[in-house]
Amino acid sequence: MQQEVTEAIQQIVASGQERGLQVAVYRHGERIVDATAGYADTGRPVTSDTLFHVTSTGKGLTSTVVHVLVKAGALSYDTPLVDLWPEFAANGKDRTTVRDVLTHSAGVPAVPADTRPEDLCDWDEMCGRIAGATPWWEPGTQTGYHPQSYGYLLGELVRRATGQSISTQMRERVAGPLGVVDELYFAVPPNELGRVARHEQADGEHLTAEMAAAMAESVPFFRVLDGWTAAPPHAMPDAGYCNRVDVLTSEIPAGGVMSARAIARMYAALIGPVDGVRLIPQDQFAQVSAVEVGGVDAVLGFPVKRGLGYDVGFQGPLDSPALFGMAGSGGTAAFADPTTGIAVAVAKNRVTAGDYTSFLAISAIVARYI
Repeated sequence: MQQEVTEAIQQIVASGQERGLQVAVYRHGERIVDATAGYADTGRPVTSDTLFHVTSTGKGLTSTVVHVLVKAGALSYDTPLVDLWPEFAANGKDRTTVRDVLTHSAGVPAVPADTRPEDLCDWDEMCGRIAGATPWWEPGTQTGYHPQSYGYLLGELVRRATGQSISTQMRERVAGPLGVVDELYFAVPPNELGRVARHEQADGEHLTAEMAAAMAESVPFFRVLDGWTAAPPHAMPDAGYCNRVDVLTSEIPAGGVMSARAIARMYAALIGPVDGVRLIPQDQFAQVSAVEVGGVDAVLGFPVKRGLGYDVGFQGPLDSPALFGMAGSGGTAAFADPTTGIAVAVAKNRVTAGDYTSFLAISAIVARYI
């Protein structure tokens, strides 16, 4: 499989479809593919330890940190947020639970419409705004994707439950045990910025504020309600956003900066042991990876199935009722299937909004071997 995947991604890059690619595949806890192709930047080839901003693919890591803290007894899925974060009770949110957040059911998918990237870098400011927000629906009554607020909700819960940032807890409880402390980040240390791939926008895919406003009539994601929106037009995760030093070095755990092999290793260690390390026990894993909520997403506007912190299912060659993981808006993705023991991740630096062609091509190869 290693050779076939390598040849495939070399062809994808040669065609001009992608600039740089990383692919990693684990099977039953063993890495069987670690392939790279193309360039991280001008004249700098992608290597296995190149870091990519993977946008919402990073939410899978955020969720995993919460799960290992539940395992440790620091909180539970049914803990009300106000038990740890009293300010969150404002405007009728007092019954919101950790489970509601993990299933995107908390009712606070939006941030102020004038939010800019520098605002997202201000942890206390963003958490204060979200704590004081008025919910768009009664928490727990429906699911609707929380693009940016997801990271602050869970990150602040982690901070209040442990007294440490989510980055610190991630290093100690996930990246450290798995031996990938230098390949999984929410905030990249300044001395590691030279390893981050430079992102570029696919032709014709730059979303303007005018385009977002036009789509708001039919796509809930772009709607503005009382000055709040799930998609702040000045802080969309395009290539420019992914290249900003302040974004890369700040904790914004609705996304992440990582290598494909590190995030694939994390998923492999959720479904079984990897070099003797399993992140959560089987009974807890069965709970978090099962479908918890479903139906038409109140923000995205299309049908979804969600477990506790992961999407369940992804249409394509690997799709199965047990497949779980997260995809990023720019075309990155990481998923795993406990029925086959497969974990696969694709990282890349050409931002192709909502286009997962490369991930699907890799998935088709992987599917032939399972």
